[in-house]
Amino acid sequence: MKNFALIGAAGYIAPRHMAAIKATGHRLVAALDPNDSVGIIDSHFPQANFFTEFERFDRHLDKLRRANSSECIDYVSICSPNYLHDSHIRFALRSGADAICEKPLVLNPWNIDGLKEIEQDTGRQVHTILQLRVHPAIQALREQVRQGRRDTRHEVDLSYITARGQWYGRSWKGDVKKSGGIATNIGVHFFDMLHFVFGELQENVVHLSTPYKAAGYLEYEHARVRWFLSVDVDDVPDHARERGQRTWRSITVDGTEIEFSGGFTDLHQKSYEEILAGRGFGLEENRCAISTVAAIRNAAITPQRGERHPLLVSKNLLLAGTGIPDMLPAASAQ
Repeated sequence: MKNFALIGAAGYIAPRHMAAIKATGHRLVAALDPNDSVGIIDSHFPQANFFTEFERFDRHLDKLRRANSSECIDYVSICSPNYLHDSHIRFALRSGADAICEKPLVLNPWNIDGLKEIEQDTGRQVHTILQLRVHPAIQALREQVRQGRRDTRHEVDLSYITARGQWYGRSWKGDVKKSGGIATNIGVHFFDMLHFVFGELQENVVHLSTPYKAAGYLEYEHARVRWFLSVDVDDVPDHARERGQRTWRSITVDGTEIEFSGGFTDLHQKSYEEILAGRGFGLEENRCAISTVAAIRNAAITPQRGERHPLLVSKNLLLAGTGIPDMLPAASAQ
């Protein structure tokens, strides 16, 4: 049985990590969060030590390590705000534990280089949650692409809309310096999935970039991708909103919808199973996606390049920084 510590216990994603730790037969020894609304711990590990101050959490883990206790930490699961991931991974490795970090791993690709050096210094490893890589539908799509002609470029439309209330813009998630912006915060695992399925990224064009929605065009070895991300409920299709839906995911490949909306709830457990079996995803597997979202964050808006996502046309969205509607036609799936 392995011992886990958890940083960010009060966040949205933390319960999935707790459930995965429990489902894989291990235990949570200690948890940290400055917010003490963490009653969810009782559903999984009511005996876990809880701290609201990092210094006390650090001292507790160090005491367990130096005493060679039966509760000495093997893994630190990191569910803290995005901008703290780099620091908390470093803390985990220097504490003699492996790190399991939520997406995005870090905000910039050069942070990966620094973490690789600390891995080498400490002999510990960084594992990441790239949950779509373990989704059966995505794995099947990857195999289909790999079995196809090597000169084929598939036509892909990716839409992900997950509505958020006013709190979003007032929290750390609405601060680009802390979250990395919308493409990083809600889109990074989709960009990783595109790289995983369609190969190396060759072109990255941004058509729309605001705090609440973004869109652009990507070319991979085997795909031309038009993508759209939003936290605006008005972007959810009318027929879905009429049924009370506030989230909409859609991926079409050559005009065919890829059904991947099911199976999201247990992907963290599958990720933990792979990590504990020595088959997890490390630092380098994250590089393409992190480089992609960092480039999107810093890119100039270039409406004249690449193909536009259909929603940019149908909703007549303004191009950020230009003040003029995007009246150019969207590419239709081939």
